[in-house]
Amino acid sequence: MRKLQELITEEVRAAFEAAGFDPALGQVVLSNRPDLCEYQCNGAMAGAKALHRPPFEIADAVAEKLSDSQVFEKAESVKPGFLNLTLRPEYVRQYLVKMLHEKKFGLEMPAHAPKIIIDYGGANVAKPLHVGHLRPAIIGESLKRILRYAGNDVTGDIHMGDWGLQIGLVITELKHRRPELPWFDEAYSGAYPKEPPFTMEEFGEMYPTASAKSKASETDSEEDKAAAAAYKAEAMEATKRLQDGDRAYRDLWKKIMAVSLPNLRKNYDSLHVTFDLWRGESDVQELIPGMLDYFRQNGYAHESRGALVIDVAEESDTKEMPPCIVRKSDGASLYATTDLATIQERMGEFRPDMMIYITDKRQALYFEQVFRAAKKSRLALPETTLTFIGHGTMNGKDGHPFKTRDGGVMKLESLIGDTEREMTERIKASDTDMSGEEAEKTAKQIALAAIKYGDLSNQPSKDYIFDLEKFTSFEGDTGPYILYTIVRIKSILKKYEEQGKSAKDALLAAPGTAAEKSLSLQLTRFADAVEGAARELAPNRICAYIYELANTFNTFYHETKILAEPDDEKRQSYIALISMTRRLLETGIDLLGFEAPDRM
Repeated sequence: MRKLQELITEEVRAAFEAAGFDPALGQVVLSNRPDLCEYQCNGAMAGAKALHRPPFEIADAVAEKLSDSQVFEKAESVKPGFLNLTLRPEYVRQYLVKMLHEKKFGLEMPAHAPKIIIDYGGANVAKPLHVGHLRPAIIGESLKRILRYAGNDVTGDIHMGDWGLQIGLVITELKHRRPELPWFDEAYSGAYPKEPPFTMEEFGEMYPTASAKSKASETDSEEDKAAAAAYKAEAMEATKRLQDGDRAYRDLWKKIMAVSLPNLRKNYDSLHVTFDLWRGESDVQELIPGMLDYFRQNGYAHESRGALVIDVAEESDTKEMPPCIVRKSDGASLYATTDLATIQERMGEFRPDMMIYITDKRQALYFEQVFRAAKKSRLALPETTLTFIGHGTMNGKDGHPFKTRDGGVMKLESLIGDTEREMTERIKASDTDMSGEEAEKTAKQIALAAIKYGDLSNQPSKDYIFDLEKFTSFEGDTGPYILYTIVRIKSILKKYEEQGKSAKDALLAAPGTAAEKSLSLQLTRFADAVEGAARELAPNRICAYIYELANTFNTFYHETKILAEPDDEKRQSYIALISMTRRLLETGIDLLGFEAPDRM
């Protein structure tokens, strides 16, 4: 279904051509003076110099051609040469009716569904999720939903860090605590115990402890610095033994995965974030030797100081572009090694048209190196698009990265829990007859909306302040405000149904008031918002749309007696209009990854 702005542009272009002018001048845009008109065309101003005529003469001639248009109620020429356009109410009604009868409200689907893989989440096993994992998870989840809705074949992959130094640190810490375990007995040849050698509580604090032991600060004594270096070296050796196939360490790795994965799933489930693939660096380890041989044999990589590197600098570079290291001098793999092997695996299994990676924007240079290496070595086809979306930082009110009160990195489940408790207190403090169970469920829904909308309403690349008080407010540009609007519409529709009438059978009439028409026109812009969000990979476009739609609805609500309207035809039309508003708002929040309660 063609978008409304395209249709009215076509009408104006035909008028320009009928008046003897270039039809390309008839481009229509939203009015920047909505108090004067709904749309405008500035083509007469743009074409005046080339046509050697005053712009108002051009605008007058085009307005005359539009005087009997079935699209425009008014087409006014305004000096020095603007065309102010107001649509006929019946034309708007007809367009909305078409939207209601179209799949996905008229959003145009591609003839061929492009295959897209989104790499997001990026959690490291053995480490608890913290607030830094929030942005890639919810941005990636929203983009997955938006791109699917727009007709793409999308696969989401968590791409876990399950093969790196953090595993070696946990194994090393376990060895220091319990050196008597069979996994650390070099002479042991029997079957290893089935149960993990640690409880969930022990496991949760092992990595932070090990990580702290492996680091030293400038103020530490030389003895402490030496101890930290030795501990890290031991962890790196454990990591290498794991990657080289050591039987004991491979078994410990399986135990670590068995304990870590359920906790990861629980945290992501609480955010309504799901993945089609739960793969990690370990899944491509068998591909790496052959891939490195391929690089060497085809001249894509060469030895440099014992390491294997791919030169990725280009003549057009304005800044130094370091080579991409694909094997360290000690033979160990790096993140780039596994990322390139993952690209090889994905190309062989899915042959995607596009791969999107979502991580901290500070990794931009790294991904540029990996993408260039993948293209240069032909692991990725020339026509395959590799896209990096670097997200900004979630900061506290002090403008610095979000921390706990004692200055530590906040766990993700703590952030979610704090927000849920805030919403629970607000619900309990309000005059509500909700049961404890309903109040808890509602609080979780509102809290998730607050967190996700607070993040997604910003451009992905921008840093933002996490302000719990602001994000949980029921007023302003917030998730709870959007939910409150949806619940308000649900309440009206429920009361209408309780009168023995069916909202589904309500017929839409041509808008009769300014508020009714404004809401109708806002509904027509749904496809523009979704297409823009999919094209720009920007969930904030959906946030902006549903916020404007909610505002426009609330203006209509306050200016209109909906259920008290005595004229049945008008009342039905109001019900049909707000029913459509609810559907588009609910579609919008689903694309963002949250849902509305039945009441608040």
